[in-house]
Amino acid sequence: MALQLSFDLPAKTALGREDFFVSPANALAVAMISATSWPGNKLVLSGPAGAGKTHLAHVWAAETGGRIIQATDVRYEDVPDLARTPVAVEDVPMVAGDPELQKTLFHLHNLVLAEGNALLITGRLAPKFWQLPLPDLQSRIEGAHHVALDPPDDALLGAVLAKLFVDRQLNPSPDVIAYLVKHMDRRFETAANVVAQLDQLALSEKRDITRALAVRVLSADLDDVESGN
Repeated sequence: MALQLSFDLPAKTALGREDFFVSPANALAVAMISATSWPGNKLVLSGPAGAGKTHLAHVWAAETGGRIIQATDVRYEDVPDLARTPVAVEDVPMVAGDPELQKTLFHLHNLVLAEGNALLITGRLAPKFWQLPLPDLQSRIEGAHHVALDPPDDALLGAVLAKLFVDRQLNPSPDVIAYLVKHMDRRFETAANVVAQLDQLALSEKRDITRALAVRVLSADLDDVESGN
């Protein structure tokens, strides 16, 4: 067996189209991202943390020449420049508590479309649950075509785990991913946490990532794993 060496290296997320695994759980979202046009020239993409919203936004931006910005980072004075190209605005529900940011996003929404460019908007839940206090912004978003990233099936969860290991430059033994898919909580966020815990534990103990290590991580309290106990 090849020896796996553990190094404390930062994870580098791969965000190209070839790095995105397509399954029935996300095929519709991938198809919409790849479409040459959207109804009203705007699309809302929703899904839980780690589902691939940011990845698909990067794929879309690379293919359209668009830009990506966090909703909380949009500034009013930057709107005219942003509106000159297609724009992806991520995590829009995060501005629900900021009236000025909501007004800014409403202005951006209108100007991007007026310039004939496409607007991609992301959030974790379906738009009707965003509850943005600015009625005009909430209604415009609810009126956009919406596509959701569904919870992962076995194939997608396995692919997500494999990608998370690759992003951290880790090479688990062949039976690790199969074990995790069968036994872990089926959420993207959990997958990221489990891989991070395996990385930390393997590094602290200077050992390979094996099925036995995966069993320990899934059965142990996360606080104990984080402390190295």
